[in-house]
Amino acid sequence: MNAISVNGITVDYGDGKGVFNLSFSVKKGEVLGFLGPNGAGKTTTIRQLMGFARPGSGSCTISDLDCKTHAAEIQKHVGYLPGEIAFMDDMTGMQFIKFVAEMRGLRDLSRAHKLIEYFELNPGGKIKKMSKGMKQKIGIVCAFMHNPETLILDEPTSGLDPLMQSKFIDLIAEEKKKGTTILMSSHMFEEIERLCDRAIIIKAGRLMADEDIKSLGAKKRLGFVVTLKTDEMAEAFAEEPIEVESIKGTRVTVKLQGDIMPLIHAMGRYHVVGLEPISQKLEDLFMNFYGGAKND
Repeated sequence: MNAISVNGITVDYGDGKGVFNLSFSVKKGEVLGFLGPNGAGKTTTIRQLMGFARPGSGSCTISDLDCKTHAAEIQKHVGYLPGEIAFMDDMTGMQFIKFVAEMRGLRDLSRAHKLIEYFELNPGGKIKKMSKGMKQKIGIVCAFMHNPETLILDEPTSGLDPLMQSKFIDLIAEEKKKGTTILMSSHMFEEIERLCDRAIIIKAGRLMADEDIKSLGAKKRLGFVVTLKTDEMAEAFAEEPIEVESIKGTRVTVKLQGDIMPLIHAMGRYHVVGLEPISQKLEDLFMNFYGGAKND
């Protein structure tokens, strides 16, 4: 059974911006990663799901409710974290949390208080004086405090420091155990890889891939900077049967996909003084496997 369905929606802003004939679904209890470079159409799609805008064609449903005609009900029961949260800056964080709770008819704030404690949030200050990370925590509390069956999260770790990002990942893992349906957009592949069962990738508003997360991860190319003892060794190392991206003095940048043994064998023949991994960005994954220019 699908908890979320997007059926051929098109939102055309002109100049190739928007989403075009986009279709995908999220099964009940599934955690789906919604991936794409900035500007690919992720937020546009999520706005359709939340009923904030209407597509030129196509339709969306959440729990079999049409997102155009039942937007108010969907917004009341879905846990939604927007990429850019619209706060009332003169409120304190706690006042805003209570305001959102009242809009949902939520009287029991015990879950909210647990989340406030979990994220080490002091919600007593004015929102306008809070950092991006503090505001993001308030948004997370508001999205999760009513124990929704479905969560829609747009760049949820934006602004969080590494410790809070880790706590958020643990929170998603707990929701996953509970059977919560989660659609989470991100441009960070590593984040999606750790949390999701499946991922879809869009680029320029069009579906590029719909894959199991493990098979998508296998398409990543690994990068390493290998530092040799001398410039001469670096030049010789670059002639080995490995893909070399660049040479700068004693530092050789290599890329590989799949089997790492050719690199290990090559390094065994030289005096290697350093080895640094390079994280692959999602934009690189696009360039390597789906073609075309980056969609910034």
